[in-house]
Amino acid sequence: MKTASSLARLGTETAFEVLVRAKELEAQGRNVIHLEIGEPDFDTPVNIREAAKAALDEGYTHYGPSAGLPILRQAIAEEIASSRGVEVGPDNVVVTPGGKPIIFFSLLACVDSGDEVIYPNPGFPIYESVINWIGAKAVPLPIREENDFSVDLDELTSLITPRTTFLILNSPGNPTGGLIARDQLARIAQLVVEHNLTVLADEIYSRSIYDGEHVSLLSFPGMQEHVILLDGFSKTYAMTGWRIGYGVMPEELAFWVTRLMTNSNSCTNSFVQMACVEALKGPQDEARAMVAEFSRRRKVIVEGLNAIDGISCRQPSGAFYVFPNVQALSGSSKELEQYFLEEYGVATLSGTSFGAYGEGYLRLSYANSVENIREALARMAEGVSRL
Repeated sequence: MKTASSLARLGTETAFEVLVRAKELEAQGRNVIHLEIGEPDFDTPVNIREAAKAALDEGYTHYGPSAGLPILRQAIAEEIASSRGVEVGPDNVVVTPGGKPIIFFSLLACVDSGDEVIYPNPGFPIYESVINWIGAKAVPLPIREENDFSVDLDELTSLITPRTTFLILNSPGNPTGGLIARDQLARIAQLVVEHNLTVLADEIYSRSIYDGEHVSLLSFPGMQEHVILLDGFSKTYAMTGWRIGYGVMPEELAFWVTRLMTNSNSCTNSFVQMACVEALKGPQDEARAMVAEFSRRRKVIVEGLNAIDGISCRQPSGAFYVFPNVQALSGSSKELEQYFLEEYGVATLSGTSFGAYGEGYLRLSYANSVENIREALARMAEGVSRL
């Protein structure tokens, strides 16, 4: 069967490939500790699950509006007003099956072939994948350890050319856990206006912060006409399998993103949307407890990694990943990923899964129990001693 030549430009998210291999090893009787997948290991809070069950009984099993149910879009608009201090309405909101469609649709709607798109590297691999697939030029913005995995403003400025139309930011960042500070965002806002850029602000980890504060680019004056905010429910409420996210954007863009939804997914699952209304409006105790537990695990994994000869690890400010430096060890990041999995049953991700600037690093998710994290660290320490 003939396939389109553009598929050669389409990347992937290798976390799922490593997960498949880890599952194969488990099927062979091996014990594997999963630190590769970016998924909270908690159950979805009870009140959200109960709301979904009630919605099923109430008949929320049919098509809904492509942009999302009005009741959820209104709840999201109220959440944005509360958390970002920005007044938006339901017509600024598009609900999608997961956060990835907002990445896809934003780039499809705003970027032409040949345009230049600046994106964080190392960063979520789908950014670069979609940029390349639509025929734009992917321009990596290096996210460096010496900058505490934040943005170098001088470097960002130097990358902007007359062909630059779109910028992607991610704070807190995946895979590094880095935060972009308020003063840096203020300068970025100036650059956005100066160069008339559109910005995708990926804030999916906005509620997973341990040090500092979450500041949204959307909150700065004049940014509502330039920013597409991506957020969702997967990370905050342990709802990865529910597949629901959203974008907040200017109304005229929301029209076209909704059109793309109609052409691709028709709409997002109706009873899941009703569960998300409860997620936003109901008690937040379990969500806060998850963050507190992640903070405890963060301390354990950072201290444990820094105790292994040849590995150094900065303490991340947000998300639930560490990005240790393994440049002192023999082998590439990919080779070390395979070594720890195949020989010691510890599933990690090569830093290069997130872009070329991730070489020399591994990403480990601490969305696992403290007991399992400590066992993984012990196995890694043994593995390092045998390199």
